[in-house]
Amino acid sequence: MVKEAVGIGDTIEKAKEDACKKLGVESYEAEFEVLELPVKKTLGLFGGSPAKVRAYIETSPADAAVAYLRSIFSCMGVSNVEFKVQEEENGALISIQGEDIGFIIGHRGETLDSLQYLAGLVSNHVDNTYYRITLDIGNYREKRMETLTILGKKMAAKALRIGRNFSLEPMNPYERRIIHTAVQDIEGAKSWSEGEDLARHVVIGPVEGERAPRGRRGPQGGGNANRRHPYEKLPANRGGNNQGGRAPRNFNEGSAAAPATPIRARVQDEPLTNKSEHKGPLYGKIEVHK
Repeated sequence: MVKEAVGIGDTIEKAKEDACKKLGVESYEAEFEVLELPVKKTLGLFGGSPAKVRAYIETSPADAAVAYLRSIFSCMGVSNVEFKVQEEENGALISIQGEDIGFIIGHRGETLDSLQYLAGLVSNHVDNTYYRITLDIGNYREKRMETLTILGKKMAAKALRIGRNFSLEPMNPYERRIIHTAVQDIEGAKSWSEGEDLARHVVIGPVEGERAPRGRRGPQGGGNANRRHPYEKLPANRGGNNQGGRAPRNFNEGSAAAPATPIRARVQDEPLTNKSEHKGPLYGKIEVHK
């Protein structure tokens, strides 16, 4: 992309200075084209015309990104910052160097990622084409890549050993690609992305899917779904006293269910002399009066 401006002045030098001022660059950064030479007035009163000079600079997407970052750092009070641009295919890697600029990275690179995103938007407006900007400070990207690669392989091995899926924390697309690449090196493991927007994250699991936990068999597996665990606590008042528990069982199993309305009973105690001779109820005769 070419940026240009036309400067006017009594002399060519003054016209160049005017054009550079309009472009916002120094004279050594621009190229010049003289459009009109100055013409002096006749007798110092009539005619005459100023000089016209065209100043232009060729701005690349990376240069536009660097200029934007300089303005941002200036507003943040960061000075003495150097930018090293390394051109890549359809993009550029911009390394930032300076003193006490580690805070620009932010928590897990969040601030650096935000600046990278904004600089990418500026660079894409230069030629209206996709141009990828990558920012780096103190080899942070390389160190982060190593950390994520180790994490991806470690979680893939764990997923195969246990037979379960594991979800990682939300990451940006660049870091998710690193995880996917690392998991591909582990045979039998796979990875995919879930979630939307800022909550999108990587899930790692076995290719064959999750295994059922040991010792748990469902109704279709031949086991009893309602089988009680050996250490499961028994229900309260089971087979014992009926204080606050379920309704008591009728002594005569063959009789009809007890009525819902309460009844009054009178018990006549009879001494039990011999168990073998006793044929009546265990606790005596019961007469029911409704």
